[in-house]
Amino acid sequence: MIETIIALVAGIFIGVGIVFLVKGNKKRESEEITQNLENNLRQLIPMMQKDLNENIMALAKEKLESETKQNKLDLENKRSEITRIVKELEKYLKTSEKERIDTMSSLKNAVEESRKITKELSVNTEGLKKVLSNNQLRGQFGEQVADDLLKMAGFVLNVDYYFNKEQKGSSTRPDFTILLPDKTKINVDSKFPYNNLQKMTETDDKEMKKKYQKDFERDVKEKIKQVTTRDYINPEDKTVDFVILFIPNEMIFSYIYDKMPDIWQEALVKKVVFAGPFSFTAILRMIKQAYENFRVQQNIQDIVGHIKAFEKEFGKFSEAFFKIGDRIDSLDRQYKEVSNTRFNQLTRRVDKVRLEGSLEQEEEPTLLDV
Repeated sequence: MIETIIALVAGIFIGVGIVFLVKGNKKRESEEITQNLENNLRQLIPMMQKDLNENIMALAKEKLESETKQNKLDLENKRSEITRIVKELEKYLKTSEKERIDTMSSLKNAVEESRKITKELSVNTEGLKKVLSNNQLRGQFGEQVADDLLKMAGFVLNVDYYFNKEQKGSSTRPDFTILLPDKTKINVDSKFPYNNLQKMTETDDKEMKKKYQKDFERDVKEKIKQVTTRDYINPEDKTVDFVILFIPNEMIFSYIYDKMPDIWQEALVKKVVFAGPFSFTAILRMIKQAYENFRVQQNIQDIVGHIKAFEKEFGKFSEAFFKIGDRIDSLDRQYKEVSNTRFNQLTRRVDKVRLEGSLEQEEEPTLLDV
């Protein structure tokens, strides 16, 4: 529509130009033409403005409708995407809520279980504390630990070790007597110094700590004295020249070795070897390995004995075998003599007998000769 208006205006101006060229000398006509042109333009301009406005409105409306459709399409796409995201979010929230509920339930159960365990542990700890505060019960506890370690190492009671067995030539009874492969004995006594060490760890008073430490050292020295005065090193009963002092608590054993080196070194001089659960297990494994080595050595000795016996029997066998060979050689010579010389002699005798017989037949007269 705009193009048409532009073309019409251009045509008017071209026409006016042509008129000016043809009638350039007529001023009056030119003024009339100018007036007419002005009038026409005044009529044409409102029409052009109207058409232009209508076209602009149409273009604007068309563009607006296009943008509206695009916006609507984008809005639908976004709405679908938002709906999908919302659904996934709802699904995630439901799953998260379920997991949260399950987690809270598991946590609640775990807390309850932990509470029960803590309660039981508290009861057991109190019970253990009461047990350890009693000298007799502590001794039984130490003996049980040592017995368990022996069995775990593969030792058999009354075969590889004895419990509380009286020694030969002495009335003393070590807690355990371990047998080496050659039946040499290692005596073990279980000792559990505890009370003063416990008091030392429970108090915050430095002076009292020192006092309890001194008391604990005195307790350990007393245990060493008890071991060294009971004939646990007894040549008459074929024991080794040392005794094992077993401390069934690794913490106490480590404390003695870390904080009291003078005491355990003095014990070594007196041929007393300290052993905690770990080191006692190592000693038992060494003894068990000695059993294996002894068994292998014993097997080797048995094999050597069998080889020597075989060598002796092989000598006898060779002697008898060679005698049989000599006899076979002698018999073979006799056989050859019989089969060759004697047989040939007999054959010649038989041939002579046959020859004599044939000559007699030739000399005997017949009826014809008579």
